[in-house]
Amino acid sequence: MSSATTTAEVTSVAPPRERAKVLLPAILFLLLALAPLAVSIGMPAGWLALLTRALIFAIAALSLDLILGVGGLVSFGHAAFLGIGAYVTGIMITEGRSEALVILPVILAVCALFGAITGAVCLRTRGVAFIMITLAFGQMVYFLAQALSAYGGDDGLTLYEKSTVLGFNPFANRTSFYYSVLIALAGAYLLVRGLVASRFGRVLRAARENPTRVSVTGFDVTRVRLVAYVISGMLAGLSGFFLANHTEFVSPAFMSWQRSGELIFMAVLGGVGSLHGAIIGAIAYLIAEEALSHLTEHWRVIFGPMIILFVLFTRGGIVGMLRKLGPRHG
Repeated sequence: MSSATTTAEVTSVAPPRERAKVLLPAILFLLLALAPLAVSIGMPAGWLALLTRALIFAIAALSLDLILGVGGLVSFGHAAFLGIGAYVTGIMITEGRSEALVILPVILAVCALFGAITGAVCLRTRGVAFIMITLAFGQMVYFLAQALSAYGGDDGLTLYEKSTVLGFNPFANRTSFYYSVLIALAGAYLLVRGLVASRFGRVLRAARENPTRVSVTGFDVTRVRLVAYVISGMLAGLSGFFLANHTEFVSPAFMSWQRSGELIFMAVLGGVGSLHGAIIGAIAYLIAEEALSHLTEHWRVIFGPMIILFVLFTRGGIVGMLRKLGPRHG
């Protein structure tokens, strides 16, 4: 009798949880798709630009969540990939190569190469040592960008045109640019979610818990982590492409360690490991930043402690809080 009761309880609890994993991301992307309509009926146009920026950083935060939330790898140099994507875009546009279908493969190749080389070194270490080495590589790229005097150096590089796609310029229009970023974010989300649900993702998650046991079963933990690190870097490079087109300016500040810290905050704020939490976290982070900056010039004094307190006292970030507010079973 007790066995049958337990089985019934399990089957009644599991489906709602599984449905929630699908329902929340679906609602999120539906609301994001309707955002331009809100602007057309009265929401300030500046909010669409802010939301576009938030979605760009959501791609970077999502890419970080693959190695942070799933793989348990805390990278303090992840913004280097974002900066590489932005600088490759800026340099190629400056040199007269504005076609996105040419720029994007170059970005992905450069980020993959940088990720493979640096990842092979970083993944020889664990814990604090891994954090410090990723930070060192990130700062190395940061100072390299400062040394590019032909492309602005420390002052950054202003772009006088945006990327084109087969001769068309979809990024010139605010709404079409927004939907371009949203489609890229949706594609990145489906890719990462598919990876996490695959055997590769299960091995990566298991390696976070007990790498020794995973190695004994015959899997090469370092290779799995390296592949995840490279894929994560390539997706962050994609966000750099959109950021350069959005700001029409690239700067070494794009790849500073502070920017890497912000990406970590976004992932943790939304709910690390949930994937869609990284998207929610990026949007919440940038909207809160924008709102506080209009209240006072000393908004960082308020913003920093507020984020820290929220993370400390909210288990699972915003996604965890939404799950607690949802219906309870059993």
